[in-house]
Amino acid sequence: MSKTPSHKLFNLVKSLSGSEKRYFKLAAKNNGADKVNKYLVLFDAIESQKAYNEEVLKELVYKNEVIESRKYSELKSYLYEMILKSLQQFDEKSSVDYRLKGMLQSIRVLFKRSHYDECKEILQKAKKLAYKYESYVSILETLRWEKQIAYAQIDVAFLDRELNRIDEEEKECLRHLRNLSDFKNIFFEMLIIIKKDHLVRNDEQTKNLQTIINNPLLEDIDHALSHQAQILFYRIWGIYQHTTQDFNKYYEVCLKTIELMESKPYLLKEDVSEYISMLNNYTISCGLLRKYEEVNKCLTKFRSIRANTLDDEVKIHRHYFTHKSYLCIYTGEFEEGLEALETHLKESKKFDKQFFESNSFFFQYFYIAFGAGDYERAMTYLNQWLDLSNNIERQDLQSIARILNLVTHYEMGNNLLLESLLRSTSRYQKKQDHIFKFEKKMVSFIGHLIKITNRQDRLDAFTALKKDFEKLANEPSEKIMFRYFDVIAWMESKITERPFATIVKERYLLKSAVPVSKR
Repeated sequence: MSKTPSHKLFNLVKSLSGSEKRYFKLAAKNNGADKVNKYLVLFDAIESQKAYNEEVLKELVYKNEVIESRKYSELKSYLYEMILKSLQQFDEKSSVDYRLKGMLQSIRVLFKRSHYDECKEILQKAKKLAYKYESYVSILETLRWEKQIAYAQIDVAFLDRELNRIDEEEKECLRHLRNLSDFKNIFFEMLIIIKKDHLVRNDEQTKNLQTIINNPLLEDIDHALSHQAQILFYRIWGIYQHTTQDFNKYYEVCLKTIELMESKPYLLKEDVSEYISMLNNYTISCGLLRKYEEVNKCLTKFRSIRANTLDDEVKIHRHYFTHKSYLCIYTGEFEEGLEALETHLKESKKFDKQFFESNSFFFQYFYIAFGAGDYERAMTYLNQWLDLSNNIERQDLQSIARILNLVTHYEMGNNLLLESLLRSTSRYQKKQDHIFKFEKKMVSFIGHLIKITNRQDRLDAFTALKKDFEKLANEPSEKIMFRYFDVIAWMESKITERPFATIVKERYLLKSAVPVSKR
């Protein structure tokens, strides 16, 4: 038996969902395994560990026995194989792919024993199931078996009658597979471009995106030949419209994708992962257009989704609390946001760190704490974000985080420290390929602000910049920066000398108010 690296076994155990763990233990007991078998002790020991510790595991498994490295390695390998077999059996009970493979395997077994009529019965059921779930590879296999069985029976009449039909079905399946593959490749090409930089900061990226979206396959939904291809068609357009900031069309295409997915609920039961991702995109589109009632409906949907895997559980948790946080941020309900944050931190403890990282939440933690007026806590979260190594995915947030660092220190009255931070922020900006006007003006303004000692001069400075930023916020190339932080509300709070949360809530209510019709 080959050796199983410790980290492989540890990662496998940690990746199991609660139901998968229960199934494994139940299967082990049903197979006659004693509760104290060493491999079950090792499983429980690994499950209880936060970080892998080889020596502690050996002590728990062997207690006072002499530990032989060879036997311990064999034990790990045995447990690893046992878990894999258990997962295969677990998936067979719910996965259509496994059901189809099992049916095709049954056909093979019966065929070897010349039970051709029984083969044909299973074949028809398998083919019907494969078409329903768009399993084109399985369809091709059933078509191959139709010819193989007819050949074994020397059923010339069947071949004479059905060969053209089988040939056409095979060609159609291959056409669907090629079509689906083409849409997947387009999707991944688009994804690569936007993941390199969340914002389209230069002409070359815009040109590359335009080249992809001009593909003839993307001219009409009818070019997508299957349900899966149609979903990819809409997702590709969604990526493009979000990246180019056409948010009305982005909302429309996200809504169409969700409706398309929900039109075949049996496919969602098979694999809910893509639906979770798409519901996330749809919720983003609702937020961008301030459709907050729809955001609330999406949050309810997130809580009602039945996860199939641990990854599903993590994604549902992440997306739900991300959008719940942003909803509280946009509506000015920062105290409610703090409650949601505490619930999120509590629930996230059940996820192993290797599967759930809180890095992407630091910005939201900061915003909620800032809005609630807890600047010390806000600064803690912001420093955690700034301490992260730069990554190519979110360089835009690295930039805005430095601006908010200046704003928070200003709120805390750290004027002496601000002088040093202003210099380091300026150096950071000089290294960037592109700097927004928003970024330049904010650094310049904070530098000017800390030199003002007169209250009225300070109010005048805020008033002048607020007017300037209200114009800047309407420039297409600058809009993105104003979505990250409501800097105009912050300036208004300084001018009126009222809490930031109050201003945000008032602005939200004003924008969401239904106009009274004139009679």
